[in-house]
This record gives sequence, C-alpha cells and structure tokens, in this order.
Amino acid sequence: MAYESEMISERDCETFREKYNGEGLFSARADINGIVVQMFTSDRDHIDMWRDNFYAASDRVRAHALLYCIKDPSQPASKMYFEPGTCTAFLFNFDYYGWVKSIALGIAGYILEGAHGIHSVHGAAIDVDDVGVTLIAPSKTGKTTQSWGLLRARNASLISDDWYFVTFGGGRPRVTGSEKNCYIDADIGDVWEEYRPLVKNVKFDNKGRGIANIRWVSGESSVSQGCSLRYVVLLQRDPSEKETVRKMDTHSALEYMMSMGMCNPHQVVCNPFRGALRAEFFKKLFSQCEVYMVNTTGTPQETQAAIRRIIGVE
Repeated sequence: MAYESEMISERDCETFREKYNGEGLFSARADINGIVVQMFTSDRDHIDMWRDNFYAASDRVRAHALLYCIKDPSQPASKMYFEPGTCTAFLFNFDYYGWVKSIALGIAGYILEGAHGIHSVHGAAIDVDDVGVTLIAPSKTGKTTQSWGLLRARNASLISDDWYFVTFGGGRPRVTGSEKNCYIDADIGDVWEEYRPLVKNVKFDNKGRGIANIRWVSGESSVSQGCSLRYVVLLQRDPSEKETVRKMDTHSALEYMMSMGMCNPHQVVCNPFRGALRAEFFKKLFSQCEVYMVNTTGTPQETQAAIRRIIGVE
C-alpha cells in the first residue's frame, strides 16, 4: 500500500475535528450500499469526482462515517488516521482520488461486515446473460482491463469494476454494486477500441484517471444493480506458471486470497478477529461458486478469450 494508516483514539479524533472543521471545506454525502459516508475536503477536483463517482445521499440523512481529506504541510504525505468507534478517517495530503474513494469503500465495508453480515470484495462483477462473474486479483494483474473486456460480451451489464458487496441466502451469493460511475484509466480505449468514445467526455486527473459513465457508450441497460454469482475468476501474473487456466478448490482459492491480503489493500481495520471474519466469508463464497485461476502473462486478448471459455460466452 502506498499510503500509511494508523488507528487513533476518540480524543485524538475530536482534536483533529476541532482543528479542521472551521476551514470552509467542501462537503458531500455518498450512499454506499446503504452506508452514508460524508467527505470534507478543500480539493474542488476531489469533491467533483466524488459526486460523479457515488450515488448521492440526502443532506437530511446523518452520516455513518466521516472522511476528512486535508492539505496540511505539518502532517506527513499520504497518511491516514482512522478512529473505528466513530468511523472517522483523516486523510492528510492525498493527491490521488483513487485512494480516497477506496478508503471510503473500505470504511463502508468495515461497517457492513461487522454490524450487518454483508461482506465486500475488492473486485469486478459482471452479469453476462444472467450469469454472474467476478474477477478478483492483486493490482497490476489486469483485473480492470479484463472486466471491461468482458463487458463487451453480448447481454453483459456491469455491476462494479472495482468493489461490490455480497449477501447470502437460499441460492447463490447475491452481489450488489457500490458506485454510480467508474474511475477509469485514460488508455482503456487503446486496449478495447469500443471505449474510445468514452474517454472523450472524461476529465482526467494527474494520475491519468477520471470518472466515466459506461452508459454513454453502452446504454442504460449496460449497468445493473446486482446479480447472483456463479463464477469466480482469480487472476495472477506468473511467468513461471505453465497453465493459463486451472480450476481451484475452495481451500486452494482461500489460500491464494490470504497470501495476497484478500487482494484488498484498503481494509481499514486489520486484526485477528476481522481477518478470521473475512477468511470465513471467502471460504463460503468460494464453496458456492465455480472458481478458476487465470494467468495473465499473455496478451489482453488471449486472457479475455480464456475467461470467456470458462463462462461459455463468445
């Protein structure tokens, strides 16, 4: 993880709030799967992206969590302090919106898993002709590229390209999206030409990323609120691995996830209890789905073809 995090006490939290509440910060509330997260920031670009990124929550609804994004030269760069009792985070000198939104998602996930038994996954979820598919991977292994590639399939709709929530019932696991619009790379149209028109309307930040509405190029039906999950595709990039695709049992898939920190660098609280809770969740998730490992050392097109063969689509 490129930013540092530290737990603080309620007293320290109140000290920070008293110091920064009077600074005339922009503010907006987001509804993240029913959890209201309110952001305060002096960065106009970040508040604009936040409003484009998330579903809005009413200003009359009190927030479950607070996120302060503060520019303060007296504080370290890219340092997060989190107080778990009030679910308040202070992000000092963050210049990358991607971390800001992921921390907000991580806080919502922390609240939902602890109080409501709703777990979150740092991964992409897509409904392909009423069949739910998720791609889960550590960074730099092609998750975003492959999820957007799969979205090009006939009768496909996006649940989430980055983070979603899972509930269990009598059937397959049910997944629900977390964001209204996606935080995309500027080069997405270089890999999949269908998305070249998409980037024309996006304002990109200093990291070459921006908030995009897939509906602009694929129509309103290209985004769905949720689906039932059948396939789990884990990605790795390992030149020493000869097999491109192999089926995984629950134990092997869980071992891989735990070795990769659940493929989620934005778990705001990591302790033995939460670790056991998340491990038990993934064990149950994998036991109810078909799980595969795909090695992404080939071209994006070759990897996409392998994923499509798994789920049986053209």
